[in-house]
Amino acid sequence: MSAVLPTSPAVAAAERSEGVWHAAWRRFRRDRIGMASSIVVLAFLVLITLAGLGWLASGWQREIGVPNAPPTLLGPADAQEQAAIEVPPGPNVDLSAVDPLAPRYKEWDERARQFATEEVHKAETLPLGGDRLGRDVLAKAVKGTQISVFVGVLAAALAALVGTLLGALAGFFGRRLGDFIEWIYNVFTSIPDILLIFAFAAVFGRGIGTVVLILGLTGWTGIYRQVRAEFIKHGSREYVRAAEAIGASAASRMFRHILPNVSHVILVRMSLLVVGFIKAEVILSYLGLGVPVDQVSWGTMLAEAQSELILGHWWQLAAATLFMAVFVTAFSLMADALRDALDPKLRGLE
Repeated sequence: MSAVLPTSPAVAAAERSEGVWHAAWRRFRRDRIGMASSIVVLAFLVLITLAGLGWLASGWQREIGVPNAPPTLLGPADAQEQAAIEVPPGPNVDLSAVDPLAPRYKEWDERARQFATEEVHKAETLPLGGDRLGRDVLAKAVKGTQISVFVGVLAAALAALVGTLLGALAGFFGRRLGDFIEWIYNVFTSIPDILLIFAFAAVFGRGIGTVVLILGLTGWTGIYRQVRAEFIKHGSREYVRAAEAIGASAASRMFRHILPNVSHVILVRMSLLVVGFIKAEVILSYLGLGVPVDQVSWGTMLAEAQSELILGHWWQLAAATLFMAVFVTAFSLMADALRDALDPKLRGLE
């Protein structure tokens, strides 16, 4: 009889089934577009963290340049310098006999011209130009990124949390609890979204926290329907019944067994919510129901840029659009890569 060789720990570990999250991370790292997008999103998160701590763009409200100054990397243009140092000339007639201060006029003109020149040279270089008050558009875009991304991500997380929890309860338990949650869903979906948003805005007022609550409490219905359907489908599958047979609790079956298998649906829906909520913040801020007037966001920048664009001042619109487009595109690509990494159908294709 041949002896059975002992299995080494390394071989035993390799023979064990790989965890869901570990396998997902391994697949995600192979996706170059997904990794590159996650680096861009991480860079935005670092940017808004520095802005939130006051280490970056803290002086976005200071008027540091010429109003509506165009983008430049070389400081104020010569024409702007000449316009800024233009000083009205003093009287050309001899008023010494009637005005004892007449001899000092020329000296004062020189001092006024020198002071104006110094003020122009003290103006900072504005790579993305200045707004109508002379504030740095780049600093406003960075600070606006902090507010808009914070509102979009936090509101989407709130909507995903509410929708996932209600969808899991309705789909897993069903019966009276499911009917009650379905009734709440029907009440919310029977009211037009814009009217529901206005109603919440009228009750809670305006502010960043209010915008997050409004969007989160009105945007959970779509993810609820998808999660509810997924929990109904997975609730009767073999792996869930096996977990029930070995004594797993309802909470364990819901959140340890079913939830990881439907997480790709939640991520995809959440990525769409982030994009949609950023757009909704733009609309609310434009209508005066979003970010307060003493704050800045992509929405307030776009609202200000409308009047500037008529005069040919396009740089604030371009800055807000560029920052928004880069973040939204990177976030969407990262969410797609995470969806593919977490999709259970792809596990058998490796």
